[in-house]
Amino acid sequence: MKRIDAPEILDSDACSAENVQISMMDLGRVNRWFGGVTTTQRLIERVARASGQKRLSVLEVAAGSGEVPGIASRRLARQGIALQLTLLDRAPAHLPRDSRSVVGDGLELPFRDASFDMVSCSLFAHHLSPALVGEFVREALRVSRRAVAINDLVRHPLHLALALAGFPIMRSRVAWLDGLTSVRRAYVPEEMREAILSAVSSNGIPRIEISRHYLFRMGVIVWKPET
Repeated sequence: MKRIDAPEILDSDACSAENVQISMMDLGRVNRWFGGVTTTQRLIERVARASGQKRLSVLEVAAGSGEVPGIASRRLARQGIALQLTLLDRAPAHLPRDSRSVVGDGLELPFRDASFDMVSCSLFAHHLSPALVGEFVREALRVSRRAVAINDLVRHPLHLALALAGFPIMRSRVAWLDGLTSVRRAYVPEEMREAILSAVSSNGIPRIEISRHYLFRMGVIVWKPET
């Protein structure tokens, strides 16, 4: 199945505020039911265990409402892992008011080097071209001390068929159509690895771990090279 890159409706100004809100609720339900939250939880837990840290500062890029890292944080707290979350999104209206949040560009993070233990994102990478995936990883590694975690979709014909069949559970036609577009423009693990390797710099080749999760989810950890 060839990757088809096309814009998503929610990335434009074509939606009313009401449609955006309903679509975001649909997306939240998909993340809760179909592996989105669990994937982020497992990626953060992996970094915590590998680093031996019980407390992690985490920057969530393209965070939206912050629901995915928020739920993951509450689950991890029950395992004795405490997160200090900072949410970043380019749209102020997406960010919750009662959070540590910053309005900014995911490709030009407004933070100093090594500001966070790790940088995380969910359903952001497939919005980027391969070159921009590499640019994001370079920037995210710059502001992280340990790792970058990417939670995204896996492109597959069966995944597209499931997304098509999911129309009855979606309250927003916009969210359903964007879901189909997201599957078509998502990467497969080999493509993701190749795109990330474009982030290689003089600091060394990053170690990359790619895992598959429930219902065509991909988890990626890019470990910061030792200097």
